[in-house]
Amino acid sequence: MDLFAITEELRRSVDSLAFSEPVAYVYNPLDYAAEPHGAYLERFGRGRREVLLVGMNPGPFGMVQTGVPFGDVGMVRDWMGIDGAVGRPPREHPKRPVQGFACPRGEGSGRRLWGWARERFGPAEDFFARFYVANYCPLAFFEESGANRTPDKLPKAEREALFAACDRALVDTVEVLEPELVVGIGRFAERRAAAALQDRGVPVGMVLHPSPASPKANQGWVEQAERDLGDLGVALP
Repeated sequence: MDLFAITEELRRSVDSLAFSEPVAYVYNPLDYAAEPHGAYLERFGRGRREVLLVGMNPGPFGMVQTGVPFGDVGMVRDWMGIDGAVGRPPREHPKRPVQGFACPRGEGSGRRLWGWARERFGPAEDFFARFYVANYCPLAFFEESGANRTPDKLPKAEREALFAACDRALVDTVEVLEPELVVGIGRFAERRAAAALQDRGVPVGMVLHPSPASPKANQGWVEQAERDLGDLGVALP
């Protein structure tokens, strides 16, 4: 098994799920942004990794647009060297258009995360030699108003069905990458990783989420994230 097979199984599993109000639109970038997502897997998802970083789910100006976790267009295209055709979800909210690599708006969390990786490690290949970044859930959820709805806010039955598929994918990803450490980017991802991997013998930790909506992250996210990683025993260059 490799990350391509894991991704395909996850894509099929989540596409079979149904979601009720207040969710009105569901975007799956593994479907319509398969080309750049596949390039991400091909370029950076082969071989063992020291640390697996896990985010929550696609942001509207990140993976929703590029198919890459925390996928700010500029960082994905210019630093990672990834581009590709991006289609559209079957139902698209007029306030949440998928513009792919033509999206004019940056993704704040992605700029912080990948900007840190670029400044600390230099070339993308040097960062990915030790780290890999995945999202726990591949779906983005939007309400009728266009508001983003996070997976933890779904009704219990829908949440449990979704988490079952995402847990399987995370466990399989850990088996492929064999990381020494799994790190949730934010509390939600840390808790889901801990639950999914409780019998797998791999330690799970957390770094602060880089969202610009977080006052704490706005008070020096890089310093806090590096402190979190240091506390988990991750040596940085």
